[in-house]
Amino acid sequence: MGLFNDIVTKVSGFAKSLFGSSSAEAADTPQPDAAPAGDAAAPSIAQVDVDAVLKELAAKAGQPLNYKESIVDLLKLLGLDSSLKARQILADELHYSGDKNDTATMNVWLIKQVYTELANNGGKIPAGWGH
Repeated sequence: MGLFNDIVTKVSGFAKSLFGSSSAEAADTPQPDAAPAGDAAAPSIAQVDVDAVLKELAAKAGQPLNYKESIVDLLKLLGLDSSLKARQILADELHYSGDKNDTATMNVWLIKQVYTELANNGGKIPAGWGH
């Protein structure tokens, strides 16, 4: 299971624990296209309000995290590895074609791509996130 799958699993799990059975049922609803490019085993995030989940987690984080614009902060918020190596692996999973040593450019691409993939998998993402 890759890092993107870990992101989906964390968001889905937090949706279940934070918002109860309605979000849990939505998170468990199978979706035929619920996988990022190249990964058919991604868990479903269909109908999960990603913004609401992340806002709730950020309120409890105890530190300011710019998870809407920073892949490092998003990964920290979800309790996942935010190291350069982990982000480079995520870039590979999501088919980043740029220079992974240009971390600023890669990080900007990653945060947009993660939100785009969450939306592509049925997650509810506010306008302006991703794309």
